[in-house]
Amino acid sequence: MSQSIDILTLRGLSAGAIARGRGVTFADAQAAAAGAKIKGIAQHATTAAGQDVAITICGTAIVEVGAAVTLGASLTMDAQGRAVPAVALAVAAGATAMTSAAANGVTALVGGDSPQFVFADALQAATAAGQFIEVLLRR
Repeated sequence: MSQSIDILTLRGLSAGAIARGRGVTFADAQAAAAGAKIKGIAQHATTAAGQDVAITICGTAIVEVGAAVTLGASLTMDAQGRAVPAVALAVAAGATAMTSAAANGVTALVGGDSPQFVFADALQAATAAGQFIEVLLRR
């Protein structure tokens, strides 16, 4: 049974229509880019800009999935603001894996966000897009 245990909920004014259970950006809009960094998950739908929206920031939330999800999967956003499994990062063909700055003599990564923002872990599995599952939000 899905539930939501929100530890922190922020309220905002929607920048447009937002579907329930979708990712919400820091501009209070529904996430519209794959891997987007989000503020949290919309607790209810809005139909236009300027409407009150409750956004779960911390705790567990009910999200709509955009693909099948396995229990415990790390999740990111798809281009419609739905939860999808994160893609494992890999070394590109022909590139050299870097194991440490000491081994390679350079500083490779300094701050910044990864190419995909992992926002949660699946507490339930889903078999297809459009289903709703409970997730544990990350920060």
